[in-house]
Parts: sequence; structure tokens; C-alpha cells
Amino acid sequence: MAEEIKLSAEEVLKIHVQCEDSMDVKDSRDGYLAVIPIVSGTFEGKISGKVVPGGADWSTRQKNGAHVFAKYLLQADNVEYIAVENEGFLGNGQDPCIKTVPKFNADENGAYAWLNYGVYVGKLEAGEKPWQVEITVFRLN
Repeated sequence: MAEEIKLSAEEVLKIHVQCEDSMDVKDSRDGYLAVIPIVSGTFEGKISGKVVPGGADWSTRQKNGAHVFAKYLLQADNVEYIAVENEGFLGNGQDPCIKTVPKFNADENGAYAWLNYGVYVGKLEAGEKPWQVEITVFRLN
């Protein structure tokens, strides 16, 4: 009999992202596509810093839910940059939280190289301000 594997999750980051009004491609072949510019934000947790303007979330609404794919840049307090790709899905259920799978790309010789490894999951929820989202990132152990 195989040994049961137990997973736990450690909160690593909380990212507060400020976006702007979407640029709507509208009804594409994959669904209603809206490109949402990322203009600012902050993050804290095991590391802290700011969200660099210039990223975007490519959000596609479909009949059975939505698909999101965001690509953006974080700048840590020590001025190192960390690239983020965050993809997720929202089903048609009652849960307003979008489950995501963030991937990090940090300098292999920098303080945050550990972000390049491991399995991360996230939850994306609406923030308090218009066009604001809160992303909580967990590392599976």
C-alpha cells in the first residue's frame, strides 16, 4: 500500500494590484476577451516591494466561466526584479475567488532565486477599490 502524501501550504506573498479600464477585443473565437492594464500596486509577505506598471491581464469570459492570464513585473525593496506569469480559471459556481497558478522568474544569483522552484497556487479576489485585485500566493510543501 502506498504511503499517503500530505500537502500543506505556506502563504508567501499578498499582492495588491491596481488595474485600469479594460481594452475590450470583445467576442473572439475563445470568448469575450478583455485586456486589463496593470498600472501599480504593492506586495508583502516573505518579500515586499511594488508592482511595476506595464503588465496586463488577458481575461477571457466564456459560457462556462473565465480564463485569466496575467504577466507583470515585481520590484522587491532591494531593487531586484521578479517576473510573474499567473494563469487561472473561474467556474460558474458561487465562489467569486479565481484559483491561479503563479510562476516566478527571478535572478538565479539573487536573493529571491528560491521563487524559481516549488509549486505555487494563488487565489485572486476583488480588492476594495474599483479595478483592484488581491492575489494571495501559497507555496505547497
